[in-house]
Amino acid sequence: MTRLADYLFAIVIAMWVGALWAIGFMAAPVLFQQLADRMLAGAIAGKLFTIVAWLGIGSAVYALLYLMMREGVGVLRSAVFWIVLVMLVLTLVGQFGVTPIMEGLKSQGVSRDIMAGVLRDRFMMWHGISSVLYLAVSVLGVALVTQTFRR
Repeated sequence: MTRLADYLFAIVIAMWVGALWAIGFMAAPVLFQQLADRMLAGAIAGKLFTIVAWLGIGSAVYALLYLMMREGVGVLRSAVFWIVLVMLVLTLVGQFGVTPIMEGLKSQGVSRDIMAGVLRDRFMMWHGISSVLYLAVSVLGVALVTQTFRR
């Protein structure tokens, strides 16, 4: 492997995990704290989470290819490989499984009055699932950084 590929791997991991933590645990809470309109805050946060998901998908694909090329079959014994793979799967579940359900519920309850009933309860349940997935990916991200850079 080239040094460029090695450096790019480190940069990709740092950007992915940094974005997870910066958006999920700094930017999104600030949006809800500072904006009076919670629907607007949610819409902006949703866009940011989508960007982080796509960054994560791209980062995971590069990281997995890099690890497979570097280690061959031995990659299956690598904790870093499995952490990246689980992070990717959880990100895909969130982005293509949970997010569309939440968006569908929001579109059904366009006004705040409708979102106060059953749709709100369903939305909150799926939002909770989304939050747990995001937290799991974020914690795995810390494990990924510590495993990757422990040398």
